[in-house]
Amino acid sequence: MFEKKMLFVYNPKAGKAMIRSKLADILDVFTVAGYEITIVPTQKHGDATDIVAAKAGEYDIVVCSGGDGTLCESVNGMITNGARTPIGYIPAGSTNDFAGTLSIPNDMVKAAEMVVNGNKFSCDVGEFNDSKFIYVAAFGVFSEVSYSTDQQIKNALGHSAYILSGGRSIINAQAQNMKVTSGDLSFEGEFIYGMVSNSNQVGGFQGIMGEGVDLHDGEFEVTLIKDPKSPQELNRILVSLLERNLDNEMMYSFKTSDVVFECEEEVHWALDGEDGGAHKKVHIKTIHNAVDIIVDSERKLLEVEE
Repeated sequence: MFEKKMLFVYNPKAGKAMIRSKLADILDVFTVAGYEITIVPTQKHGDATDIVAAKAGEYDIVVCSGGDGTLCESVNGMITNGARTPIGYIPAGSTNDFAGTLSIPNDMVKAAEMVVNGNKFSCDVGEFNDSKFIYVAAFGVFSEVSYSTDQQIKNALGHSAYILSGGRSIINAQAQNMKVTSGDLSFEGEFIYGMVSNSNQVGGFQGIMGEGVDLHDGEFEVTLIKDPKSPQELNRILVSLLERNLDNEMMYSFKTSDVVFECEEEVHWALDGEDGGAHKKVHIKTIHNAVDIIVDSERKLLEVEE
């Protein structure tokens, strides 16, 4: 009866725990598609990493359900295991940034149908010191605002809500004095925000990075916002962000596959919306086409580069 084996890891507490009412329907989709399913609910932070790292190579597909943090843990586990098992993602969190970037439906049953009918999409992964992230590593004022702004406000005001909420926090923001090195590029400055991303959606807001984000080009987008020293500089920052114009004297914006951040004091980072710890030195590298994510069948099947 069963032709294929699936490992299904889900976070029962993600979002508002809505997966509990959808679980039977999701499993029905997988069973009809011919999968023998091993179901493992996570109990604590890090469980998805440990489960996938131990078992990924034994299955035809690994499916995770939860927020972006659950996906990030599953990707960490896959890379640790060394397998190239495709990953299906059923978003069940409050933000689901990466699902939005990949056009994976928020409807969990429809996302399950995409898992069984879709194609593999080879995707870059970020290496952050000894950890991995799938779409964003960030520090500073906006890294907190993006996840604390009420979703109803985001839906009503869109991109401007992110900027206006952040603008109120900039006034009291603590700037970080950092040295940034990427290839031949090296500079120092005081920054209130920094982001290394591989997504066109961050914190529930579309188009933060503007046009041209490519999830498998081997490079991530880096954005750094300088500490405003006057109301005029603050206004330039807010106007630039509202207009999605990152090319100005108050910001650094560039693409890279390798960047180092150094600071005299520890700086707190967020990885895919989760706690990434405090660090004095952070080395971020792109792992090109590191994992295969299942996406809509209309997407072109990408060949995995050896």
